[in-house]
Amino acid sequence: MGKIDVKYDLDGIKDLCLITPTTYGDSRGYFMETYNQRDMEAAGFHYIFVQHNQSSSAKGTLRGLHYQINHPQAKLVRVIKGEVFDVAVDLRTNSKTYGKWHGELLSEDNKKQFLIPRGFAHGFLALSEKAEFCYLVDAFYHPNDEGGVAWNDPEIGITWPNLVGIYNGSASANGYSVDGVPLIMSEKDQKWLGMKDSFKQTFPNNPF
Repeated sequence: MGKIDVKYDLDGIKDLCLITPTTYGDSRGYFMETYNQRDMEAAGFHYIFVQHNQSSSAKGTLRGLHYQINHPQAKLVRVIKGEVFDVAVDLRTNSKTYGKWHGELLSEDNKKQFLIPRGFAHGFLALSEKAEFCYLVDAFYHPNDEGGVAWNDPEIGITWPNLVGIYNGSASANGYSVDGVPLIMSEKDQKWLGMKDSFKQTFPNNPF
């Protein structure tokens, strides 16, 4: 039991992977192993996850784009209720895909898991009325260690599904909506700068 299907190097971005666990179902419902260390190691992954986080978001909530400055984390993310559009942006300056993004629809139905290594910014948009989001990380959370990039930075050019609005030169949520629902963001996430500015300011000596 516990076999996983893995798509490696999504959109040509090295180490960014999509994992789909095997689901066993019958008239009662289903069973699946959401994480199996042996299967992960057999697939070439050697992470030791130390913290498991969960959040709940209303429709139209956008969280991100976040990264950790001094204590970067690899993440294995999934959705247990509803649906989100999950995004990773390559911040590794030694990468051929530096600045490139990839997004995945994660839902309680498709049960997909997005593996995001260290050196990426991460964020997601809740597309369902309610979305519950879970993720394993391989380093402990450190307060005041979070950096960010504007979710709508034209230099990155993320195409967020169902989102409408006009870019006004900042990360403000004003004027944006998802299926008619005004975009919901934290005050902090509306103040991040574009990648060119914020990333160079945060990392004068890039650690990735």
